[in-house]
Amino acid sequence: MSDNGRAEHRNSPRVKVKVPVELHIPGNDVPLRCATSDLSESGCYIESIYPHPIGTVLEMSLQLDDTVLALGTVVTCDPQVGDGIKFTKMLPEDQEELHNYVQAAQQAE
Repeated sequence: MSDNGRAEHRNSPRVKVKVPVELHIPGNDVPLRCATSDLSESGCYIESIYPHPIGTVLEMSLQLDDTVLALGTVVTCDPQVGDGIKFTKMLPEDQEELHNYVQAAQQAE
């Protein structure tokens, strides 16, 4: 368990990186621009004072070395802090880009 009382659900290591993200919420034509506070191959944490309800599905564009597109689902919602997002769908080439980015960031820590 982590120190905040929640069981750890992650199976891939997280790195503390600020990556620009554009979120597309179904039913809203205006993308939300924000940044990650941490990132892993299975998900990320997005800082936002307006978090989304758990279960919200988001289309995401992460600005790594190249743009990585992902579909994610909000799994934690912390009011006025942000959202924990689990990646649910990603093309193989985007998964590889994310893997390489996370590996490089881990080595730089």
